[in-house]
This record gives sequence, structure tokens and C-alpha cells, in this order.
Amino acid sequence: MLDSNTTHFSNPSTFILLGIPGLEAAHVWISIPFCTMYIPAILGNISILFIVKTEPSLHEPMYYFLCMLAVTDLVLYMSTVPKMLNIFWFNSREIDFSACLTQMYFVLVFSMMQSGILVAMALDRYVAICHPLRHSTILTNPLVAKIGLAVVLRCGIVVLPFPILARQWPYCKTNVIPQPYCAHIAVVSLACADTRVSSYYGLFVRVCVMGLDGIFIAVSYTQILRAIFSLPTKDTRLKTLGTCGSHVFVILAFYIPGLFMSLMHRFAQNVPLHFHVLIGNMYLLLPPVLNPIIYGVRTKQIRDRLLQLFTHKGA
Repeated sequence: MLDSNTTHFSNPSTFILLGIPGLEAAHVWISIPFCTMYIPAILGNISILFIVKTEPSLHEPMYYFLCMLAVTDLVLYMSTVPKMLNIFWFNSREIDFSACLTQMYFVLVFSMMQSGILVAMALDRYVAICHPLRHSTILTNPLVAKIGLAVVLRCGIVVLPFPILARQWPYCKTNVIPQPYCAHIAVVSLACADTRVSSYYGLFVRVCVMGLDGIFIAVSYTQILRAIFSLPTKDTRLKTLGTCGSHVFVILAFYIPGLFMSLMHRFAQNVPLHFHVLIGNMYLLLPPVLNPIIYGVRTKQIRDRLLQLFTHKGA
């Protein structure tokens, strides 16, 4: 069926995105959970931005970082899901070569930005709990802006070699990508050249950037827990610990699927390709759905503001 797309050629002008390989007949049904995630992810993150902007009591570092996370989630969704739904609904599989590399870059940058913002949130929680009297003097608005800029620049610069290298490879095997979006590994695997430099650089980024982010978050929470358990009463400890609850759930929503993906790729070689693709897409798209839900449910100020908005609309 794919013979016309697998002939030998030099660098293609377009790639063909298969969607979920082997489940093409069920694409319309598969689109339902993707669309179900897309709508609350967009509405939820826009609501977070609107509430923080319009509520002066939320003009604090923690909520500024939350807004950065919401913007990251929105861009990640807008750069991937519309094309996925086009594939599922209209069988619109072609994507321009440059557009594919651009999508790859956006996915990598904004996925990594999620990790960097979680580190910034961990720093905020550390200062708020371990140095509460100095929180406003340490995490000033200019410093928060510089942290946000540093996260953006770090990710933008570190990820830049991926599309540059991908553009250099000759593609003479096939232009068919067994994914609903241009995942880096899926694109590079189509090259008919030695792409080990991309693999080594990807491993370097995962270990030295994402790994260090995880270590920093773990160290921050070690210090936070030490400070919490040194508090005099149980009620005080629980109340202080509760201020970290939303952030901890968001961290788990980000890192646990990633760990599951790594284990599956390493130990589940016999798992069908469509299952790998579905799990990979869930890893990419689930955190942006969960983040506004977690903060909306667990953060009293945001929850109250949401209820107030809906109450006024209902009235």
C-alpha cells in the first residue's frame, strides 16, 4: 500500500505522516480522545492566564511561573494537535519538509521548557518555605523575568542542533513517518546516513539538561522536606506541605510518563508499533491537560476565581 511512498529518492519536499500506524481504519475513533484532551487543554490554560492577569492577589512568582507553564502547554498543543486531527479526520497526511523540521523544533523546545519551568517553580517553593521572610526580596519581578528568559534561551539554543543536523542528512529511503507529528527520532531514522551524532547529542541533552533539572528539583525538595519536618506542630507541617502539593502533582505528571516511555522502549521491544506511538503521544499531550486541572482544583485562589467567573456567567 505504501510502495509509492517508499521508492528511492533524494531529499523529499514533503513527508507523509501515517498517524497511528496499523490503526488507520480507526482514526476517526482515535481522534475522540485527542479532541477531548485538546479542548480542555486550550480552555484550561487560557483560563489560568486570564485569572492570573485579572486577579492582583495572584501577581506573585509562583503564578508567574504557572503562566509560563500555561503558555508552554498552549504552544505545544497548537503546534501538534491541529495537524493530528487533520490526519485523523481528513486524511491530510502531507507535511512540508521545512514545516516538519519546524514542528520538530517546537516540540523539543517546549517539551524541554516544561522541565525548566518546573525547576523555577521548585526554586520558588524552596525560597518560600526555607526563607519565607526573604521571599519577596529574593524572587523579585525582574529576577522572575530573567529566569523565564534564561529558560527560553537555554531550550532554544540547546535544541537548535537537532533540526540543523536533521536538515543535513540525505533522505533516500522513504518519506513516510510512522507518527502523527514530526518526532525527532522518527524523522532522523529515515536518513540514509550515519546519524550517531544526533543520537549522541540527544543522549547528552537528556542526561545533562533534563537529568540535571530532575536532580535540582530533588535537591530542592530535600531541603523543603527538612524545613517542613523541623516545624513545631503537625498542623503547621501539613499546611506548609500543602503549598507544594500542586507543584508535586505537576512534576509527577511530567516525569512519570517519561520514565514509563523510557522503560517501554528499553524492555518492551515486542510491543506493537501503534501502542508505542499512542503512549508517546499521551506522554506529549497529557501534562498540558493535567496542569490547569491540578492547579485549578488544588489552588484555592484559582479555584475561587473560576467559580466566581462561572457563577457570574450563570447569573
